[in-house]
Amino acid sequence: MSTPSIPAVPGHRRREELPERTTEERTAVVLRLCVVVAAAVLVAVRPDSAAGGLTAAVALIAAATVYALALAAAAVWRGALPVRPAVLTGVDGVLAVVACGLTGGVRSPLVAALPLVVIAIALRGGSGVGRIAAVVLGTGFTAAGLLGTDPAVAVADRIVAGVWWTGFLLATAVLVGVLVRLLERQLVDIATTRARAEGEHERYLSERALRDRIVSQSRARLDGARVVLHEFRTPVASLTALSADLAQERLTGDAARTAARLLADHAAHLQDMLDGLADLAVADGSPLGRDRPRRVPLADLADGVLDAAGISAQRRRPVVEPADGAVHCDPQRLRRLLTNLAENAARHSGDEPVELYLEHRGSTLTAEVRDRGPGLPAGQEGLVTAKGVALGERRGTAGLGLWIAEALASAMDGELSLLPRDGGGLTARLTLPLPPA
Repeated sequence: MSTPSIPAVPGHRRREELPERTTEERTAVVLRLCVVVAAAVLVAVRPDSAAGGLTAAVALIAAATVYALALAAAAVWRGALPVRPAVLTGVDGVLAVVACGLTGGVRSPLVAALPLVVIAIALRGGSGVGRIAAVVLGTGFTAAGLLGTDPAVAVADRIVAGVWWTGFLLATAVLVGVLVRLLERQLVDIATTRARAEGEHERYLSERALRDRIVSQSRARLDGARVVLHEFRTPVASLTALSADLAQERLTGDAARTAARLLADHAAHLQDMLDGLADLAVADGSPLGRDRPRRVPLADLADGVLDAAGISAQRRRPVVEPADGAVHCDPQRLRRLLTNLAENAARHSGDEPVELYLEHRGSTLTAEVRDRGPGLPAGQEGLVTAKGVALGERRGTAGLGLWIAEALASAMDGELSLLPRDGGGLTARLTLPLPPA
């Protein structure tokens, strides 16, 4: 006998269908063996049920046994049946009808196998094919009833039993079709619901990503405003003081020429920062601006950094190796970084000198700003470079100097480290890889 098969669900992959089909075929094989065993038990217990002849019934059972065992062996050893399941289901129907005719006709208990065959056909071929099979099997059963039933049973009763079972089989086929349609509708609803849920999830992820980008851009612009405030404070203050001294003619000779040079340097520095601010408005929102590399003499860089940091000639100790060395880099970023470090060193060193050491070897620039301030407690070297952490009091921009220096070092692929200095104080060391000139 055959068993109902599970209709394929759209979207299942082929490698998932094969194990399911194998399981169905093995289940059908087991049911065939059970029906054969049931028929053998029936004939053994009630030999009189073989109204069509005991020999014929035994021969049919023997043939059905060989048929079922052959299919079982194929399913176990080969993993698949040698014949299409639709053909086997048709053979099952023929055997069931013949078995009914040989074991009592309309009174045969084996008539219960016919609905299983109809169900299997309806599932495999559809509701229409199932209805046709139900009518054919019902007609065959009616003929088997007319030929194989005890003559004591009236012909009219045999016909009524055949028609009744034909109707029952037809109703079974119709019911299977309805159930299949309901199952398909449920599967479609489940697939639609799942697709809708996945769509909602994708929209949620997209909205969250957009919200995160907006928040990130807002924070970047706020950081940019803080950087501008911090970076403009020193040159603007220096410009104000120098321009006032020159306007009131308090500087003459070399002092006036030095002041004029500082004014030019500060103006160039402010122009570079304005270029970076323009980059912030049109580029990726980085408050550090765009990279603008060019050749920079180390001696000029050291003087510009110490001048921008407002360190007097008596306190500055520049060391440049080699003395005539030059590097190819973004002077605006490098100057901003070193100026922040020099300002921090001067602010915490009191009247002690501030040393600026620049060394260019190969493709690496090493810059150190050394002071004699209080230094840092053990374990605080990484903390003070976080945004919002200040070493001293500076209203309006507290905690941004070393954070900006750290961000600039990262933007130039450099490494900034804060180290305790022998004899007291702090050494801020920048190791910067340089691009080829």
